[in-house]
Amino acid sequence: MSLNLLLQAAPSGIESTLGTANPVSIAIFFLFVVVTLYITYWAAKKTKTGSEFYAAGRNISGFQNGLALAGDYMSAASFLGIAGMVATKGYDGLIYSIGFLVGWPLIMFLIAEPLRNLGKYTFADVVAYRLRQRPIRIASSVGSLLTISFYLIAQMVGAGTLIKTLFGLDYEIAVVVVGIVMTCYVLFGGMIATTWVQIIKAVLLLSGATILVLLAMAKFNFSPGDLFDSVRTQYGADMLAPGGYITNPLDAISLGLALMLGTAGLPHILMRFYTVPDDKAARKSVFVATGFIGYFYILTFFIGFSAMALVGKLPIEGLDKGGNMAALLLAEHVGGSAFLGFIASVAFATILAVVAGLTLSGASSISHDLYVHVVKKGVSDEKGEIKVAKRATIFLGLLAIGLGLIFKGQNVAFMVGLAFSIAASANFPALLMSIIWKGFTTAGAVWSIVFGAALSLILIVLSPTVWVDVFGNAEAIFPLKNPALVSMTSAFIVGIIVSLMKPDQEAADKFESEKLRTYLGVGSEK
Repeated sequence: MSLNLLLQAAPSGIESTLGTANPVSIAIFFLFVVVTLYITYWAAKKTKTGSEFYAAGRNISGFQNGLALAGDYMSAASFLGIAGMVATKGYDGLIYSIGFLVGWPLIMFLIAEPLRNLGKYTFADVVAYRLRQRPIRIASSVGSLLTISFYLIAQMVGAGTLIKTLFGLDYEIAVVVVGIVMTCYVLFGGMIATTWVQIIKAVLLLSGATILVLLAMAKFNFSPGDLFDSVRTQYGADMLAPGGYITNPLDAISLGLALMLGTAGLPHILMRFYTVPDDKAARKSVFVATGFIGYFYILTFFIGFSAMALVGKLPIEGLDKGGNMAALLLAEHVGGSAFLGFIASVAFATILAVVAGLTLSGASSISHDLYVHVVKKGVSDEKGEIKVAKRATIFLGLLAIGLGLIFKGQNVAFMVGLAFSIAASANFPALLMSIIWKGFTTAGAVWSIVFGAALSLILIVLSPTVWVDVFGNAEAIFPLKNPALVSMTSAFIVGIIVSLMKPDQEAADKFESEKLRTYLGVGSEK
């Protein structure tokens, strides 16, 4: 790399308009909100039944659902958090990109087809298919709502920080605005509105990220080698090598497991497989989503390192200690305030869409799993169920606002990592064993879910990230920053041991009929 190019890329004298009102971002933001609220109005007229509210009437095509899945998955943690993690921590930030991506083949080969054939609205339908309904529904709702709560934290923190930088509004006002808008999406439009908001958001995000990378790489003659030379010259070769942020190999393994296997336990992702007409469309959904998501995570790699080289670590950390504004600072540096406005609005659209998906899955768990199968003992009252779902939506909207206010300033990628850890520990073991193991029992499922959820929560509190960084203690009781290696493994072991200790012949007898529906779709919801 030439000296002139190095000097050109050096982050000296960076100035930013972030934190002041940006007319372009305000205009695009309001345009997106108006368009998506119109979609919600259109969807509300089509949302009359439970199937339409929860699953868009099962009329979404495989390609549309794949794009919506990508939209649901490419969250604020992906765009803002991972870019910030790479920009401030270097190579180790990429473990999030890789971990998020490699969970998708697992979903395609193990989960998508059985989930679509066995379930109706929530992943608890699958776990409870041949087991006793009430205990499974209660336990799975706990796992789902815990996962959703931690995921909501990341999205709301990202939203609050983003609107604060867009409009110069107080963080607290920003969080409230996001909570109200996304509640409207779910409350009136259900899954139909949420799906189309996700599709629009995915197209905007992929387009915006692509343009951002092209503009940034133009500063380095479109040469990745020149980009990495600039990073090495300014910050040393350690930034391009593993071990700078995650120094413990067990930590790396634990985080990788959480990100890979937690994907298969995320309620808002699993719920999307019920929106397609059959198992073939479900498989196509995952195939399409994997392509879009893989492409996007390649882009986050370049966005993070370009922000480090062109903007600089200190300005990024100075604006937001979690590094969440790295992509926006890069956008302003390479494209000016107008392009900053576009990218910021895209990031905001990302957050609104994901929060809407999370809220809908949480409302479904409360109304379908708890209200219908626990309170009403399986007797479905569709009008009453939808009424409960809408009340749950309002409750979850208020919860999202509260969590966003409490966890101000946290890195959003890190918070999502913890959500994945809970999903991998509480939801994934029971879901997988219920599909593939004839000997899995109700007691085994309940113990696996509850033990995995409780242990992951306890270990998160005792880990360095909470016990030391938040509580200020000198040393953590549990050494790993992410507990999935221990909590997920323990959930599998507990589920297996309890199932062997308390066999359930009735559940075992139903396994053969379950296999017919799992692999051939006989009797699946249409």
